[in-house]
Amino acid sequence: MIRFECDYTEGAHARIMQRMLETNEEQTPGYGLDQHCETARAYIRKACQAAKADVHFLVGGTQTNATIIASILRPHQGAVAAGSGHIAVHETGAIEAAGHKVLTLPSTDGKIRAEQVKALYDAHWNDVTHEHMVQPGLVYISHPTENGTTYRKAELEALSQVCRECRLPLVLDGARLGYGLAAPDNDLSLADIARLCDGFYIGGTKVGALMGEAVVITRDALKTDFRYMIKQHGGMLAKGRILGIQFETLFEDGLYYEIAKHAVDMAMRIREAFAAKGFSFRYDSTTNQQFPILPDAVLMKLGEKYSYSFWEKVDATHSAVRFCTSWATKKENVDRLVEDIRAL
Repeated sequence: MIRFECDYTEGAHARIMQRMLETNEEQTPGYGLDQHCETARAYIRKACQAAKADVHFLVGGTQTNATIIASILRPHQGAVAAGSGHIAVHETGAIEAAGHKVLTLPSTDGKIRAEQVKALYDAHWNDVTHEHMVQPGLVYISHPTENGTTYRKAELEALSQVCRECRLPLVLDGARLGYGLAAPDNDLSLADIARLCDGFYIGGTKVGALMGEAVVITRDALKTDFRYMIKQHGGMLAKGRILGIQFETLFEDGLYYEIAKHAVDMAMRIREAFAAKGFSFRYDSTTNQQFPILPDAVLMKLGEKYSYSFWEKVDATHSAVRFCTSWATKKENVDRLVEDIRAL
């Protein structure tokens, strides 16, 4: 079975594993205070063109989202997100478990727009009973979204402007950020994201690391006591250098961008093969996640050799599914899939 159901089926890039072996017997301070973490922070600040940003390393995406959001919101506030947003549907109520409601906005592609945020904000404050309601306290987006779509620079600029006018911190989930930056139609840089968002994270778990997410906080008011929140949420890894070494390796010479581009290149080949056969797509994704709409009979045939993720039924005989590539996807495996698609 050749696996295309997600982008975390493999372990870690060989250079990361080699660096872990080379540094295995080093003695370092714990809790992310070692030199590897400091070097990784310097690389990330440089990539973000944000010399004063705080950078922290956590283990996984759910833990990272829960920690960031809990650190920002007051008890009576909630997080604004797309109805399909990861914190709304795929984190087992982690945000609600901390006492914060997720305030969802409708979305057909996984993105939310500036005018939606402004309308929600105005509706809350113009309601005379607003003190009886959960107050919007921050805006959460993903780039790429759960549907593989990405924000254009103009969209993020508009969203950022509205959030600042409404005094709502803008937080970006970057679990797959590398794949968004590598998308052929992307016009955002890390520096743009650092400038337009108040906090975000650079995903490592899905982009070459064994585990780990790098949180970048650019808004001074959100920096205070963040390490306390990391500890309270179980995210302060004693052997913090394990995370620092990985991001040090990913960012010292551009490896992060290189392997993310490989994944997107492989995904585009799969997309082109489905499109050439006349199949349509549930979402217009140019990242490593592709969502073809296929006859169920075709899915059964492909499923004999390839794994994929079911997304949703489209009609009685067709389903939207996800084929997902990763930093480690082998070209020969994509070649096989492309040939089998052509033979359908």
